[in-house]
Amino acid sequence: MGKYKQGIFKPKFKAKYKGNLAKNPPVYRSSWELKVMLKLDDHPDVLEWSSEGIVIPYRSPVDNKIHRYFVDFYIKLKNKNGEINTLVVEVKPFKETMPPVKKKNMREKRFLQEVFTWGVNEAKWNAAREWCKKKNYKFEIWTEKDLGI
Repeated sequence: MGKYKQGIFKPKFKAKYKGNLAKNPPVYRSSWELKVMLKLDDHPDVLEWSSEGIVIPYRSPVDNKIHRYFVDFYIKLKNKNGEINTLVVEVKPFKETMPPVKKKNMREKRFLQEVFTWGVNEAKWNAAREWCKKKNYKFEIWTEKDLGI
C-alpha cells in the first residue's frame, strides 16, 4: 500500500454511520480505506456502514489461540432491485490475497514472515466467511483492482 495515510474520518452523513462517532470515530489506516469511507458516506444506496465495527473470533495457525479479527467495513446497502444486502469487507493489496511465492533472491526469514501473514489472513477470512454465512451477509475482499487504484 506504499506510504500509509492515516487519520480520523468525519462523515458528512452522520446518520448513516453505525457506531458512536464521539467515542469511536472511524479511523482510516490507509488512503485506500479513506477512499472507501468517502464513497460509503456519499453513496445514496448505502443505508448504513461502520469501520472496524464487527469483531470475529478466529484461531491463528501461528499460535493456535483464539484472536479477534476487526473487519475493515460493515456495509448495508440497497441494490438495483431495491433489495437490502449486507457486506462485510476487508481492504487489502491484491498481492496479499494470494499465497506467497518464494522469489529467487528472497531471504528465508522474509518468506517465512509472508507465509505466517498469509496463514493468519486466511484464518481470519475463513472465519469471516463462516460468520457471514450464518447471518446471510456476504464477505468480500476489496483490492486496488476493485477500488480503481
